[in-house]
Amino acid sequence: MDWITRHIDHPLLEGASASLRAWHSWTGRPPEHLEPVWNLAVLGALFVATGHLLSGNALALSVAAIIMLSLPSGLKLLAAFRKGGHPYGVREYKLLRAQAIFNRDTRWTLRLMVLIAAGCLPFFSQISDPIGAMFMLGASLWFVLTAPAKFYLEAAEPPVPHDGDPIYRGNLQLG
Repeated sequence: MDWITRHIDHPLLEGASASLRAWHSWTGRPPEHLEPVWNLAVLGALFVATGHLLSGNALALSVAAIIMLSLPSGLKLLAAFRKGGHPYGVREYKLLRAQAIFNRDTRWTLRLMVLIAAGCLPFFSQISDPIGAMFMLGASLWFVLTAPAKFYLEAAEPPVPHDGDPIYRGNLQLG
């Protein structure tokens, strides 16, 4: 178990933490907005691919599924923007850090199970119907690209609040 934690889980947590820092410093938005934006980006790419690969009823069914999958992320971002752009401060950082520590300690087996499922799922989608196979391939791609990201972003160390502040962007910070 130590090998799995050291060589798989810990590097993925470090990568998720670096992604949150880059997101916050690049956009200035709170780090919890990265996961819904990533989900919408993946669904947007699947929407474009669906338009090129399917037609008729299969296209309508796929578009409906993509819209249903995008609703929670879209509503989460819409609610955050309607709230008036609540700044990401020390209070939010401490709350996210406490949640990340809890998720990191209690959910590492769940993160590894999602990684294993994401790795195996595309191989289990052998369907003889070409339209069903395309639908399962799209669902597999969505799961592979979003589920592990969600679990690792929830357990990653959040960025410090001043990383996204334009005042601090140009200054060299030591210590």
